[in-house]
Amino acid sequence: MRAFEDFSPGTVTRYGDTSVSRDDIVAFARAYDPQPMHMDEDEARKSFVGGLIGSGWHSCTLMMRMIADHALSRATSMGSPGIDEVKWLRPLRPGARLSVREEVLEVKESRSRPDMGLVRFRFELLDGDEALLEQTNWIMFGRRHPAEPAPAAGEKRAARPVAARPAEPALAARPGFFEDRVVGEVWHLGSHAFTADDIKTFAAAYDPQPFHLDEAAAAASHFGALCASGWHTAAMWMRLMVENRRRDTPADGARLGPSPGFRDLKWIRPVYAGDTIRYTSTTTAIRPSASRPGWGLVFHHNEGFNQRDEPVFSFDGCVFWERRRG
Repeated sequence: MRAFEDFSPGTVTRYGDTSVSRDDIVAFARAYDPQPMHMDEDEARKSFVGGLIGSGWHSCTLMMRMIADHALSRATSMGSPGIDEVKWLRPLRPGARLSVREEVLEVKESRSRPDMGLVRFRFELLDGDEALLEQTNWIMFGRRHPAEPAPAAGEKRAARPVAARPAEPALAARPGFFEDRVVGEVWHLGSHAFTADDIKTFAAAYDPQPFHLDEAAAAASHFGALCASGWHTAAMWMRLMVENRRRDTPADGARLGPSPGFRDLKWIRPVYAGDTIRYTSTTTAIRPSASRPGWGLVFHHNEGFNQRDEPVFSFDGCVFWERRRG
């Protein structure tokens, strides 16, 4: 078992060997990102991307599965607080043969938890030697030799990051083209109830860590009970976002293009079996695309709250949005 003490900055490892079929791409999209460019070859050929591609979230979960199988299954993993940044560099296409390149960037002892430390990684999802995705994030690991507890008196500890609950929106979002987007508009995307079966099914496919798969193992972990993979929380945001846009936008309305990536994703609190998470998306900035004249870029801040109105999830994203022609 790899523990915190076994990680050294500069260490590079490559592992995994996963092939992706058209059916894999379509199945994930139907469950979590039902956009035409991920499900229909004819529609995809007419789209921004020119052919069928996998959801960016599918790329993230495929990489997570290889990380879990080859790195975390033999380590004292205690989960991740979030993702610093993801860059979707190239699309995931049917027939891709995937592996992961892992680089240790930094190690840091926890001052508040002497039984654990944090390791910052750069992960790349590779198709052959071509990078499709680059991700940087911290992962928490148990220590083989716990440090002495930090002094309780006179020590200032960093506050846990907590997203503020959004005020009641003054500006409700309306469907339309890029030109109709307004900074400050809020999309209420809906909610999802996370059941134990739901959590286990997703984890078995994409994030098979014990605290997502087994009630007894989860109860013995620092989470205390069965909880959803952070990627599951994010995937349900994506599904509800797509459903919201499809419901509110007429058939001849604006299309969404792909996203170049996201940053500052925080899994603020665990999402436990029985929790219902409601999601919002707030437009934070807009700008025309210099490289794609028929499109603009819409930046958005996204949040999830449980049934107690506690923040559990947030991230900042960006998406290409079609402009009005003429």
